[in-house]
Amino acid sequence: MLERVTLSTAARLYTRRIGNNHRTAFALRNSPSDVMGSSTKAEPQRPVDLDGRVGEGGGQLVRIATAISAITGTPIRIHHVRANRARGGRGGGLKAQHVACMRYLADATAAKLIDCDVGSSSVEFWPTLSPPHLLKRDVKIVSDSVGSILLVFQALLPFLVMASSTDNTPITLTIEGGTNVSFSPSFEYVDQVLLPALERFGISVERKLDCRGWSQGSRQIGSIRFTINPLPFGQTLESPDWPSERGEIAQIDVSMVVPAAMHDDMKKAFLVELNTVFPEVNVEVLLVEDSGHKARMYALLVAHTSTGLRFGRDWLYDKTSKNKSPEALSIEMARGIVAGLERTVCRGGLVDEHLQDQLIIFQTLAAGMSVIPGSLETLNSSRERVEKTDEPFGDGTKHTTTARWVTSQVLPTEVKWIDRGRVCHGVGWKNEPSESGIVEKSTGRIVT
Repeated sequence: MLERVTLSTAARLYTRRIGNNHRTAFALRNSPSDVMGSSTKAEPQRPVDLDGRVGEGGGQLVRIATAISAITGTPIRIHHVRANRARGGRGGGLKAQHVACMRYLADATAAKLIDCDVGSSSVEFWPTLSPPHLLKRDVKIVSDSVGSILLVFQALLPFLVMASSTDNTPITLTIEGGTNVSFSPSFEYVDQVLLPALERFGISVERKLDCRGWSQGSRQIGSIRFTINPLPFGQTLESPDWPSERGEIAQIDVSMVVPAAMHDDMKKAFLVELNTVFPEVNVEVLLVEDSGHKARMYALLVAHTSTGLRFGRDWLYDKTSKNKSPEALSIEMARGIVAGLERTVCRGGLVDEHLQDQLIIFQTLAAGMSVIPGSLETLNSSRERVEKTDEPFGDGTKHTTTARWVTSQVLPTEVKWIDRGRVCHGVGWKNEPSESGIVEKSTGRIVT
């Protein structure tokens, strides 16, 4: 059965009916009903209140909080949604992509959803079903805009990974929208950097780019199809076997999606710049694709290290191209991206700054300890101080520090972060079947 959720730039009315056959709400954390087999009826939980102005203050807070809420059953209430974006001139409140994600997760968890409309400055999400109750394994998020496909994917992936089933049925997720959009990861970055990193946690996702979607040039809506293998019952995300040393840069992969007139100039420009900054490093050109419009220019570099790490740096060109030749544009982009990759590598950490914040939610849900320092300073540190989690903390970008804070606030089981986020002790969240329902083992919470 195919489940369709619409992502629209206009706020579409959405009414979800909850039948009498739906299961009751997740049990109150730390209540007597948390004990397996207890017949005590759960009292309604109080929601976790989150201020959308804290830290990064954008859509990331909404995506992470809703995903954790849907997984654990912890209700959330977010005020001042994306308020920091309003100050930056990009508009505050919920965007269409956030509404689509929350509505899908609300439908999947039989959640009560309050004020979930495009432009809303506050929203509430009260889930009642846990991920293994998901029956529809073929999902499609349709769109009439070029909102980022990959940000929607980020929001839904943690929940779908936790949607265990007795027959281990994969989930097919098709999302329409933009594949190359400003302020968002590209398909290439997710394919070449993020998903290989998530394999270290035991997450398996197949992906296929059906067609590209662009925010530059004439509007073009794209589509990506993902096949996700949820964790089996009783299994947690693995503590990632992350290398403890960066090693040497062994290879750099080049991907470019630019007008055909730039192909030769850009390949030449990258080879010249990379040979200057990373001499004697093997360079592989993985992708050369015609973007189909003179305003669409995107390129990605991925540095592979001798210890198996990957560092990505890209640029969706956002400057004027007027009166610039293909050669001049190629040199400008190549120099900018190579310089950015050099800065990333020189930070000395074991993860690039964009990947670091995307791994936080998986670190917190995984079992055991993960050590993924983002800079040379934290890599060489040996302090054992446990961090307070009442505000964004640790090293990394605002996206990273905010992600640590949000997950720590919403997860019902304490996450322990040590030494500015260098070390994370995850909660080991897993689902186990029982006669009385599905139990989230890390809290003993029973859904009946």
